[in-house]
Amino acid sequence: MTQTPPEDAPTDAQSTFSGTREVDPRYALDEASLGVWLTANVEGYAGPLTVRQFKGGQSNPTYELSTPGRTYVLRRKPPGTLLPSAHAVDREFTVISALHAQGYPVAKPWALCTDDGVIGSMFYVMDKVEGRVLWDLKLPGMAPAERRAVYNAQVDTLAALHRFDPAAIGLGDYGKPGNYFERQVGRWTKQYRASEIDPIPAMDRLIDFLPATLPPEGPTRIVHGDFRLDNMILAPDQAQVRAVLDWELSTLGDPLADFSYLLIAWAIPGSLRNGLAGADLKALGIPSVEEVVARYSEKTGAPAPSNLDWLFAYNLFRLAAICQGIAGRVRDGTAASPQAKSMAAQVPALAEGAWSFAKKAGA
Repeated sequence: MTQTPPEDAPTDAQSTFSGTREVDPRYALDEASLGVWLTANVEGYAGPLTVRQFKGGQSNPTYELSTPGRTYVLRRKPPGTLLPSAHAVDREFTVISALHAQGYPVAKPWALCTDDGVIGSMFYVMDKVEGRVLWDLKLPGMAPAERRAVYNAQVDTLAALHRFDPAAIGLGDYGKPGNYFERQVGRWTKQYRASEIDPIPAMDRLIDFLPATLPPEGPTRIVHGDFRLDNMILAPDQAQVRAVLDWELSTLGDPLADFSYLLIAWAIPGSLRNGLAGADLKALGIPSVEEVVARYSEKTGAPAPSNLDWLFAYNLFRLAAICQGIAGRVRDGTAASPQAKSMAAQVPALAEGAWSFAKKAGA
């Protein structure tokens, strides 16, 4: 997963997070064992195999597998002791398999391995989709019309996901029905408590406030859980989404959770590469929150959300809990990214941001 970026993220995020590097020794694979498994389980596979690790990603180590005839991507659970229900690569494989069959833009899945004996943890293999991953929301170097087209494609792709009836595409049992926000607040509270290091008063207040003020229940749809620009691969030369990545947090739930998560970018300071607040959106060609809400509502037929302050508080609380989990993995030596320490340090600021929206929502 490629969570919120570090506060001190370099201005050239594109080169920092894009591409591959040598495999971190902590996440080295037994390439001989992997090659045997690929030969047996991936149709058409033929070595020799070259393995590199992607720079982006904080949660599940992700690798590029190159062969003379094809390039694949491998996603694995990190080794070591993990939080309950985290790093669910088997669920990723399930959801992209169902969506790929419907023509939704995801990578072609090849095979899932649940045998820890092959490389040390569960993993799956999918095609590598060629294209652009855009890491800076202000899209430097693009013309205004290009930026608007990218943002419209992003919203349309999320709306397309939320139009699916999960049961109709074989995902009716992919998550529990009902009480989505209640269950999510409970889940992230547990994850936060399991990784807690120093007390953060704003998190304690949110843990009391959010369950007491849950919104009305919405329709049950497929929720990606981390839907944002840098979790998509776009075509090299046009605003076409070729693949949505990183389905680790996906489940069935309220689509407003996904949509409001996308919208928090407009509330994050524009001085950060994942923020737009204060940026001259009109000059950049980037749609306003109101325009994004209107487009999403048009594409899904759903009414515009009336409780964005609560939804923003929830999403920032959730991000704080995710980053606290990364802090726990830094402490335990299992964090997958060199940016993990900086991200872990964001928890207090995210918690304060969440509490500020909670106060607007009536706390």
